[in-house]
Amino acid sequence: MTDPVRPESARTKSLGQLVSDLPRQLVGLLKAELAHLKAEFAEKAKYAGVGIGLLIGAALLAFYALGALIAAAILGIAVALPAWAAALIVFGALIVIAVVLALIGIRSFKKMDGLAPSQTIDSIKEDADALKGLGKYDN
Repeated sequence: MTDPVRPESARTKSLGQLVSDLPRQLVGLLKAELAHLKAEFAEKAKYAGVGIGLLIGAALLAFYALGALIAAAILGIAVALPAWAAALIVFGALIVIAVVLALIGIRSFKKMDGLAPSQTIDSIKEDADALKGLGKYDN
């Protein structure tokens, strides 16, 4: 008779019990893999969100920089020097900020390491190898 508090170890179970436990074990394994996949996608989505936000900010500032350049050209034609020089200084500052934001956004995208859930794929391959009797697992 077995103790109801302490489950039987795999070494004391009969073949029939082990086979009957297999579907439950496979369902548990699939649930764990899906949870891992969900967590990995959530982490990648975080990096993508930061990168997209920074690139949108860079594009917005580049748009304003274009407006400043146009204003500088208009003022440069209309007046000799001082007004358009100020507009060109604003343009240069906006471009520098846009470049810095774009570089930070690109670096954030590179942290994603691709769209595929590589950790989950590796884990599933290990699970498949274990089912085939290959690889490292507890005997």
